[in-house]
Amino acid sequence: MSSRKWNLRVQDILERIEAISQSVNNLSFEDLQNNENLTKAVLFDLLVIGEAAANIEENIRLQYSDIPWRDIINMRNRVIHEYFHISLEILWDTVKNDLPILRQNLQILLENEL
Repeated sequence: MSSRKWNLRVQDILERIEAISQSVNNLSFEDLQNNENLTKAVLFDLLVIGEAAANIEENIRLQYSDIPWRDIINMRNRVIHEYFHISLEILWDTVKNDLPILRQNLQILLENEL
């Protein structure tokens, strides 16, 4: 486990969510599908999110079990190990539907813990 504090990891996740949000703002699924560089950028940010989540202290993850930590980490693993089998539909759904909820839950976590 890294010596970096958990709250900095949460900030890393929030920064990457914001980067993804700005990258896809006002874009459609077709825009993502037709832009390889955009797809790569989103996937990279998801890797960072998953890596940061994996390095958040277990007691914090247990205390905030409503946050799908395992799913976040599994997404990272899938992007790394099954890169050529990533469904762009699932990627788009994650970006549009899951990340906004994750952002909100992480902001609550920070407000409660700091």
